[in-house]
Amino acid sequence: MNEFMDVAIDLSDDNFDKGYGGPFGACVVKDGKIIGKGINMVLKNNDPTAHAEIVAIRNACKRLGTYDLSNCEMYTSCYPCPMCLSAIIWANIKVVYYGNTKEDAKDIGFRDDFIYEYVDKLADNKTDNKVLKLKCMNREEAIKVFDRFKEEKDKIIY
Repeated sequence: MNEFMDVAIDLSDDNFDKGYGGPFGACVVKDGKIIGKGINMVLKNNDPTAHAEIVAIRNACKRLGTYDLSNCEMYTSCYPCPMCLSAIIWANIKVVYYGNTKEDAKDIGFRDDFIYEYVDKLADNKTDNKVLKLKCMNREEAIKVFDRFKEEKDKIIY
């Protein structure tokens, strides 16, 4: 077994025993070294964003002092949910190795598939308003800040 995947799986197993959240673990690796580890802390922290992958990204970014994890890889015990996939992309991680599939997550009761289906419908503009209502409001005022940002010469795009 790959040593980093072994760490991710051990983290998920340990987290299952602790009951901090779902049985998920992840680590971020750069140049053959673990720079960030994470376990699912949703229940412990009352934070629905505290998934193992996001916790690992936060720890890696803090350790490296950057928001950019280019040249890093992630090893995670399960295929990342849509939120985690987005965070991985925002962090510029280009390779993710995962153990369990998203179907495996569904089989143990996690609702990732529901979110994938919702996002697909959102892209097709066929969403169910019972799940989430998205309404544009006060764009005329909000766009002014974006316009200022667009003109800023020293802006940092991440």
